[in-house]
Formats: sequence, C-alpha cells, structure tokens
Amino acid sequence: MTTKILLFLGLGLGLTTCSPKTYTKIPAGGGPAFFSYKPNNGPAKISAHRGGGDLKGYPENCIESFAYLAKNLPVIIECDIDLTKDSMLVMMHDATLDRTTTGTGKLIDKTYAELAQYRLEDNMGNVTTYRIPSLEQVLNWGKGKVGFTLDVKRNVSFEKIVNMVRKTGMSDYAAIITYNAQDAAKVNKLDPSLMISVTIRNRAEYDRLRELGIPDNRMVAFVGVKEPESELYQFLHQKGIACILGTLGNLDKQAAAKGDQVYKKFAENGADIMSTDRPLEVWKVVK
Repeated sequence: MTTKILLFLGLGLGLTTCSPKTYTKIPAGGGPAFFSYKPNNGPAKISAHRGGGDLKGYPENCIESFAYLAKNLPVIIECDIDLTKDSMLVMMHDATLDRTTTGTGKLIDKTYAELAQYRLEDNMGNVTTYRIPSLEQVLNWGKGKVGFTLDVKRNVSFEKIVNMVRKTGMSDYAAIITYNAQDAAKVNKLDPSLMISVTIRNRAEYDRLRELGIPDNRMVAFVGVKEPESELYQFLHQKGIACILGTLGNLDKQAAAKGDQVYKKFAENGADIMSTDRPLEVWKVVK
C-alpha cells in the first residue's frame, strides 16, 4: 500500500513539474519535409516577424525573445542579419542602431566588440539587459528548438549566410529569404540542399524561378501581405510548395480589430505559415 501511495505521489509530482515542450520538431526528412506542403499537415505554422519584437520587454532579433516564444508555441523565427565593421554577422533589422538599441550611428561603422556596450530596447522603447547577438550564437541556440527564416540585408553576401548555416549544422532548420529570382538562384547554386523562401504572388513569378533552375521541393512561397486568389494557393499546393502569408501589418491589424478568429480563416483559405507580429494570438486560434 505504501509503495502504491509513493508511486502515485511520484507520478503526480512528475505531472506538475514537467511542462509540455512546444519546441519545433523537424521531421525525419529535414528542412524539405518541414518547410514543404503536405495535405492534412496539422495546424498552420507561425513565423514570428523579427522574432516577436512587439512583446513588451522582449526586443526584436534577440535570443531572449526567441526563447520566450519557443517556450510558449512551436515557432519559426524570422530574423534579420547584417554586418559589422569587422565582418561579424549579427542580428539587426535597421542599418542604424538608434531605434532598437541604446547606441547610435550606423551598424557598419561599429566593430562587434564595440556593440557589447549597448543594450537592446523593445519596440516600446524600454531598455533591457539584452545584447545584440551574432548569427552564430542564434543558430547554435536554436537547434532542436525552432525553425528559422533568415532575412539577409544588403551588406551581407548569401555565401556568408550559407557558410554559417553549414558551420552550425542548421541546414535542416533554416530557410534563406530571397526577394527576387536571381538571388534565389544564387542561394540554390551555393547549396542546392537548402530551402529558399521565394516571393510568388502570381504564376509569372513562379515560372521565372523555375526557368532559373529552382526546384519545387526547395521553395517556400511568400505570397504577399494580402490574401492571394485561391487559385494560387491551389497551384502551389499541387506542387508541394508551402505558402507563407504575411499577416504582419494590415492583416494583423484586421485581426486585432475584428477578432483573432480571422487567422483561422486565413489558414483555411490556404496559408500554411503566417508571418506575424502577433505570434501568441495566432497560436491561440490555430493550435
């Protein structure tokens, strides 16, 4: 009897102390399996725009913000990569430090060591204790926790990004964001195994990508910041290409005004991934 009671108490303690893991699971097929479209593939995936910077106390492009989200939902982190004066790849959306840090001036004029003196600010202007992380730190942290879509700024070569993804062993967890077919072709040439986020708002944009040799099974299609025609979703899904709808901006504002259930409608209409500034709200609806 005593043994049964102790066993019962032990099980109860385990249940109360172990929280469910929400870390993003990459399937056996790696990046192509995770980022591709499959019918009945579960709820829409959520991509946190700039890593969730609209959360109070959690700055954009910051490991601490990524970690907070990863504990609360399975998430893809969309993050921005720029270059310091001494060629260090770091997380930064703007060309200058003024908006998101306690520093001022152009990022490209600062060395990585100089950045250590600055602290990140959230989007409401609150100063935190967090520092600007390097891409290498972010990728090493994220393995087994989140997926990434990597937004490459103008100062940065795609070769540097591809090399860092390889160095950190994160090829299965990351897709490289491109904004035109020529850049997508560059990434595909550098590493044909990597997934590429490509802009496809119409059939002509898809055709151009195929002309340049981008295979369907390496594409993730960003379909824009407004809902496309249903025919585009159907066309891309038939080819196994998952679709990212950018709800950031107007569609997020629409959801905030009309009710978050609209996110469920976006998913029903064909959005496989929603890139949003409101990841927690989207998760409550689609999970």
